[in-house]
Amino acid sequence: MLNYTLLLFALVILLFLGLIVLLEVGRRVGLRRVHRDPEGAHSGVGAVESAVFGLMGLMIGFSFFGAYQRFDARRDLVVEETNRIRAAYFRLDFLPTEKQPEMRQAFREYLGARIEYYKSLTNEAEAYEAMEAKELQGRIWKNAVAAAASPGAHPNVGLLFTSLNDMNAITTTRRMAMQKHPPHVIFVMLIGLSLAGALMAGYQMSKSAERNWLHIAGFAAVTAFVIYVILDMEYPRMGLIRMTSFDEAMIELRNTMQ
Repeated sequence: MLNYTLLLFALVILLFLGLIVLLEVGRRVGLRRVHRDPEGAHSGVGAVESAVFGLMGLMIGFSFFGAYQRFDARRDLVVEETNRIRAAYFRLDFLPTEKQPEMRQAFREYLGARIEYYKSLTNEAEAYEAMEAKELQGRIWKNAVAAAASPGAHPNVGLLFTSLNDMNAITTTRRMAMQKHPPHVIFVMLIGLSLAGALMAGYQMSKSAERNWLHIAGFAAVTAFVIYVILDMEYPRMGLIRMTSFDEAMIELRNTMQ
């Protein structure tokens, strides 16, 4: 799999350069228009510019807010899965004493597979880790059913199966949450509006004969950086933005499993 971070960096650099180019193109077009029609060169441009920048700001605002909401929801799911695994692990006490060591070992292996799965989403180990966790789910369930039917099981052993069902279901929820993104056309529109905004801003800069490199570089850098953050936050397991601090909850739980 192509490294997402490098791909995103390349996209942002190209966007930055594209914004610089269109700012300059817009400025040169404006200068030619001013040369031909000094009084009417900027007539009516303000309304169009306001519409473009207004739509651009709206798109950036909604995209950033949506990306952050999805990022926050994925972090909450890490905590939820950790709590569900912990609840199921504690309820292993409902099983006969002699059946518990094997089940506890299977839980440690399962939790380890889940942790490694999310660490390896950007490499070829992903499919193997996902398959291993799924096989462990089936093994834990079958062993729990057999152990619950053995003499010495607690009368409330049914609560264990409720927890196991919740523990298995959250994996599907997390997988679907990882695939929840806005349509790609939204990102295309966001980049397109940014480039259109650069063209309009460059046209307005034609009012001055001298280039203001601070404004040019600042506009391009800020716009490119905001789009970078939005795209990186949409895929928190693949770029620089990570959920490592929340993953520690699962690692700490595994360390407490004895």
